Amino acid sequence: MERQDAGGTTTLEHPTASDDRTGSAIKSKPGFRSRRPQRDHSDDASHERLAQTLGWFSIGLGMAELFAPRTVARLAGLPHDHRWLLGASGLREITMGLGILSERRPAGWMWSRVGGDALDLALLATALSSAQGNRKRTAAAMLAVAGIAAVDCFASRHLSRMVGWTSDDGAVLIKKTIMIDSSPEALYLFWRDFQNLSRFTEHVESVTIYDRHHSHWTVKGPAGYRVEWNAEITDDEPNRKIAWRTTSQADIHHTGSVEFTPSPGGRGTLVRVVMEYNVPAGVLGASIAKLFGSEPGQQVQSDLRRLKQMIEVGEVLKSDGSLHGKGILQQRPAQPAGSHT
Repeated sequence: MERQDAGGTTTLEHPTASDDRTGSAIKSKPGFRSRRPQRDHSDDASHERLAQTLGWFSIGLGMAELFAPRTVARLAGLPHDHRWLLGASGLREITMGLGILSERRPAGWMWSRVGGDALDLALLATALSSAQGNRKRTAAAMLAVAGIAAVDCFASRHLSRMVGWTSDDGAVLIKKTIMIDSSPEALYLFWRDFQNLSRFTEHVESVTIYDRHHSHWTVKGPAGYRVEWNAEITDDEPNRKIAWRTTSQADIHHTGSVEFTPSPGGRGTLVRVVMEYNVPAGVLGASIAKLFGSEPGQQVQSDLRRLKQMIEVGEVLKSDGSLHGKGILQQRPAQPAGSHT
């Protein structure tokens, strides 16, 4: 199913009817046996119930921290001057609990709980070194929070897999598709020159080409963190598909592919990008980055929108209405006449 947003970007939210018919035809063949593992729906339901339970627990804990901070501080062995921090922690817990209860599979909110557990452990570790509190109670509280954090991580990992954020081995998984009014041949040739990627991807600083199958990438990460890796082409089908992966010396282990498929009715080309990678802190790192506007899935979708503008209009539109860049496909009649210099 196609969806078009206000900016004119068309994405595919669900498989098309032709995909369903193709899959049905294959499955109907004698002796066909699907290799896709069958998901245990009862197991999924148990993880959903666990998340709901943790959501109510978060609200209950938050209410206690917000309205009875002295009691909570005493039970945790914290000095009384920590009650203001406990009040703020209570608001955080209530917010996360409501967020968890508002969704069926709240993977993002659950990872926020994991981040909150890390903050709580840091607070308790600081208090443990203080002579004002009760160290035995603080140590017991740290063990309790660590146990809850383990449960939160367990639920978060399974929910992330259920919603398609991660693969079975826990790697971050991104799948994005966009329709571009150009031919597969033109798009393939442009993408195949990896040095062009920095022209429409904000996070790619540079790509150095070693040979036809090997290159070096420099990428901007969250909070100015710079990542570099060497990549190699694993599949190259002219005008149809390009696949790559990082080598063993890379900071981040990453695989990806881009496919160029003529859209139904000859209306352009469907560009489908699939990426899978292990980042520092895994999906938790991706979730934290999302809070600062740098979530990988959003980055890839924004990059594809800029590619669409560059190919169809000849320039990339910024949010302030200004223009930058130059046209790519000179035969496009929609390009501004002064875009080529």
